[in-house]
Amino acid sequence: MKPLAIAFSKRTAWDTTETALAKALRELQQSGGPVLDLTASNPTRCGFNYDADSLLAPLANPSALDYDPNPRGMLHAREAICRYYAEHRASLDPEQIFLTTGTSEAYSFVFRMLCDSDDEVLIAQPSYPLFDFIAELDDVRLVPYPLIYDHGWQMDEQSIRQRITSRTRAIVLVNPNNPTGHFTKPWEREMLEGLSREHGLSLIIDEVFLDYSFDSSAAAPSFAQGEAGVLTFVLSGLSKVAGLPQMKAAWIACLGPQAERRQAQDRLEVIADTFLSMNAPVQWALPHWLATRAGIQNQIRARVRENLAALDEILAAQTLASRLALEGGWCAVLRIPSIHHDEKTAMALLAEGVSVHPGYFFGFLESGWLVISLLGLANDFRRGVLATLHHIEQESN
Repeated sequence: MKPLAIAFSKRTAWDTTETALAKALRELQQSGGPVLDLTASNPTRCGFNYDADSLLAPLANPSALDYDPNPRGMLHAREAICRYYAEHRASLDPEQIFLTTGTSEAYSFVFRMLCDSDDEVLIAQPSYPLFDFIAELDDVRLVPYPLIYDHGWQMDEQSIRQRITSRTRAIVLVNPNNPTGHFTKPWEREMLEGLSREHGLSLIIDEVFLDYSFDSSAAAPSFAQGEAGVLTFVLSGLSKVAGLPQMKAAWIACLGPQAERRQAQDRLEVIADTFLSMNAPVQWALPHWLATRAGIQNQIRARVRENLAALDEILAAQTLASRLALEGGWCAVLRIPSIHHDEKTAMALLAEGVSVHPGYFFGFLESGWLVISLLGLANDFRRGVLATLHHIEQESN
């Protein structure tokens, strides 16, 4: 008898075929060829100065040898997160905080709590394409709603309203958004809360880039500030806040009307208790990493501002490409002539040793957009931008 084939779940039936662009980049890297990387997003590999002794010492805390599981995370770690939000003029209680190993896990916990199979979550576009796999694993359907660009980014209430159905459970946004770099405005928050009250929805707010505003005169407003009018989950973590993606430490802050918030916290506690995924050494170290985050944040801010100034200087010397307005984050969106599909442009640039993101990767139209990171070494960034614009000029002639 011929053995039956193993059956796998439909939720993992992804097309994992390597794209031509990914294949070309991998082969270039494996060949040792030089790459001017305008997609760099890993701060640990962008030439910043990390104080190894200071960062690693807290991991040796002897208290980590004691196993004392808490579904929400150790109290001292949650208190440190509350102090972080206090610096953003937000008053939180440690009971409102849940620790997770990364914001991906945080999203998954909230999706599982709010959604049954095939329920829907609205998500802004353009945005970072992280959510697709998470949603599929949790049997949630993502419904994109458009961000409108008109002298800056903004939401359109009617576009969001038209996408709300009886299966909609939440609205997701990133504040500031990645890659557009715009912050949610007070009127937009009021509009989103109004829609959520009207339709019984929750808000899921990703604020990993909150500390990276280009306005140095004041801290950017967090959704943790003020009284949340609807059930709201604010997500963040050390990947961006402390430039430590390898430490896998993030959190969920629960806000909103007391009765709904307490019910959500009870349900989240059961989910978190099922996994207990946050390890003890990281929890003991988290307060120190948050308290000393200014060192790496100042370096990142300085680099991003330097590269943005260089980009603007270079763009001012030509007329074919421009950048869209941005208020924070680590990326810039370039508008280029719509001569070729963006992937073809990215492939051609890669052949010249420059790596960029095609705009469609983030949900832009398929031609006329490139997304570049402002995080890389200044000299490499300048060379990469010059090479990119030279290529665009040659293609346009």
